Amino acid sequence: MKNPSLSKRLGLILGPLLFILLQLLPIEFVSGKADIVIAVALWMVIWWITEAVSISVTSLLPLLLFPLFKVMPIGDVGANYGSPIVFLFFGGFVLALALEKVNLHKRIALNIIKKTGTTPNKVILGFMIATAFMSMWISNTASTVVMLPIAMSVIQLLIDDEDGFTKKDKNFALAVMLGIAFSANAGGIATVIGTPPNSVLIGLLENEYNIEISFFKWMLLGLPFSIVLITIIYFVLVKWMFPNHGLLFNTSKHIIDEELQKLGKTSAKEKQVLITFVVIVSLWIFRSPINTLIPGLGLSDTMISILGAIALFAIPHNYRRGDFILEWKDTQKLAWGILILFGGGLALAKGMSASGIVDVVANSISNSNISILLTASLLIILMLFMTELMSNVALTAVLAPVVAGIAIGLEIPILYLLIPVTIASSCAFMLPMATPPNAIVFASGYIKVKEMARVGIQLNLIAVALLILMFKFFVPLVF
Repeated sequence: MKNPSLSKRLGLILGPLLFILLQLLPIEFVSGKADIVIAVALWMVIWWITEAVSISVTSLLPLLLFPLFKVMPIGDVGANYGSPIVFLFFGGFVLALALEKVNLHKRIALNIIKKTGTTPNKVILGFMIATAFMSMWISNTASTVVMLPIAMSVIQLLIDDEDGFTKKDKNFALAVMLGIAFSANAGGIATVIGTPPNSVLIGLLENEYNIEISFFKWMLLGLPFSIVLITIIYFVLVKWMFPNHGLLFNTSKHIIDEELQKLGKTSAKEKQVLITFVVIVSLWIFRSPINTLIPGLGLSDTMISILGAIALFAIPHNYRRGDFILEWKDTQKLAWGILILFGGGLALAKGMSASGIVDVVANSISNSNISILLTASLLIILMLFMTELMSNVALTAVLAPVVAGIAIGLEIPILYLLIPVTIASSCAFMLPMATPPNAIVFASGYIKVKEMARVGIQLNLIAVALLILMFKFFVPLVF
């Protein structure tokens, strides 16, 4: 085992030490309970930033410390770890697991690339569309891992050709690699289950404010934003930063065909998973009309998600052989830690609300003369650039309740502020450590940090401008 870094070792001690010091101070900052919650939040942030222990383990701290220091009873804290939003994401994870197990995600991706064409820029566009589409339904890490080897095979053709690895070839390699990473990040914005921060927000709204955002309603805003952002990323990469004018190759089509041939004909299991996938997504999209048509049904996104999960475990592929699409042992690959992370984030939000921190923030803002647009812009910028350095789920868990308090203080609907600020956490394009897709493509060896940062800073600023426009015009239109 590697020796932990200095930051990890310092963070491990600094988190609990700061918590203890804050308890020993004779000053009361807000109130007894609120000061405990602030101290717990600081401990969690330090461990999240330094990754002194797993971010999922850090998320268990409220379950111990809130009851211990009488902030909330353990039953109330524990309820957050079993919130409906946790099970919505669990069902989404199971659906993604089935797609990956039968290789359906790869088949869909390859067919998308094949349809877009074989000229260099169309190949880049195909990789970006395929990655973004997959990231709407499975983790952006898995999407990137699937696309990377295929992209590297195409790049290898350029390295092995007669003229070697030219400037145009390098530009193509950079554009396709960064295109995969950035579209994996942006694609997840489109759906509730596409990226964890979206679900943290939905959970906060349901738990604390009784506001429900349906799968379809989120897509009304998230999908157009995702499409616009990916379109801009494409043009920035191929027309501005890494043009490949005059680059010709036709053999990429053969690589895609070879990969599809390796998969063989669409299997019966793939067809079963595809049917389940289509049914569940259709139910998510048309849930409101179905509930209107059948009064008293009360179908929720979480119920639909669990229906999909149960179907994949319980509907036999071959009844006589007892063959099912998924078995419980398959869930060893499930991202259980993320589910705990959701629970910890929701527990922290509940603690901030129950201890009066959100009210204090709201009152402070309402008694000041701060410009609403300037406040929104600063919060978007803060979230976007901070997520370059720490987990976007953890950051959303800490900042979302505070942003809700600010919105209340500004006397604007909390959705107007919370949605663009939350989406900002998925727009980190500058650094390899910002998101798993960034790290994966950086590890390919084709990209230097300065190249990612040079493109990323421009895309970050473009994303900030888009999110400010979203705050000003589009969120009020949809909500």
